[in-house]
Amino acid sequence: MSLDREPCSIRLALPKGRMYDQVLSLLKGAGISVRQSERGYRPVISLPNYCTKLLKPRDVIGMLKVGARDMGFAGEDWVQETGTELVELLDTRLNPVRLVVAAPIEILENGKLPNRKIVIATEYPALAKQWVAKNGIDAEILQTFGATEVFPPEDADCIIDNTATGSTLRANGLQIIDDVMTSSTRLYASKEAVADPARKAVIDDFVLLIDAVLQARSRVMMDMNVQQKDLDAVLAVLPSLQRPTVSPLSDSDWFAIRSAIPRKELADVIPRLKAAGASSIVTTTVEQLIS
Repeated sequence: MSLDREPCSIRLALPKGRMYDQVLSLLKGAGISVRQSERGYRPVISLPNYCTKLLKPRDVIGMLKVGARDMGFAGEDWVQETGTELVELLDTRLNPVRLVVAAPIEILENGKLPNRKIVIATEYPALAKQWVAKNGIDAEILQTFGATEVFPPEDADCIIDNTATGSTLRANGLQIIDDVMTSSTRLYASKEAVADPARKAVIDDFVLLIDAVLQARSRVMMDMNVQQKDLDAVLAVLPSLQRPTVSPLSDSDWFAIRSAIPRKELADVIPRLKAAGASSIVTTTVEQLIS
C-alpha cells in the first residue's frame, strides 16, 4: 500500500482508552513528554522528528499492518485475533489480561460445558474458532461488540472474553473453565519500518529508552556497608544485575556495596544480608536501568 509519509522520521501510534495512561507514564519515565495539540488526536512528543497520533488499539494494529504507522502500542490479544504479522519490539507487561472461557455455573456438568451444540459470545471470533477446533466442540460463535458478559444465559451458553481480575465475570454469575491465552500491552513496529535502516536505527533508540524504564521498575538500587570479615558472606547472598560495586571506605576495614536488586526478592534478601553482616542498608528507586 502506498501512503504519503508525514514530514517526520517516525510515525508513532499511542493507544486510546485504558492503555493510554500507563503508556504515558512509561514515556514520562523515559524522559519523553507528551503534550496535547489543538487537534486532540495528534499529541506532540518531545522526541525530534516524531509524528504521533492517538488511535484505538485495534486501529493501531491496522495502521501498522498497512505501513501508515511505523511503531505503536497495542494488546497482543488483538494482534493474535486479527492474525496481523507485526514485529514485536517489547512486552511492556502493562495491562495484563487473560483471555478466558467462562459460563454460568448452572449449565456446567462437572465443571465442563454440556455435551451439545453451544453458543459462544465473544469479541474474538477468530480465537474462538481456534479454541473450538482445538477442543472438538460443536459451537456457533456469536460476535459481540462490548459487554460480552451479559449474554449468558439467555443469549449464549458461554463467552470468550478478556479479564484482569475475574471480578466482572463473577458478578455476572460466570465461572472460568479454560484459558485461551494471556495478553499485555506490547510495542510493535511495521515490517516496512524495520526494513528501512534509517527508521530501524531510530526505533532501536526508542526501544532502548522504554526498556530502560521497564528494567528499572523491576529493580531497586541497594546500598550497604560491610566489614572486611563479612564481605564474602554478604556478596554470596547479594543478587546483582551483573556484579555489585564494592568500594573501600575511609576506615580500611569497611566497604560500601551497591547493587541493583530485583524488587520481588527484597523481602527475602534484606534479612539474609543483615544476618550475613551488612549494615546501613538503604534502597532507592531506579528511574532507568540500562544493562
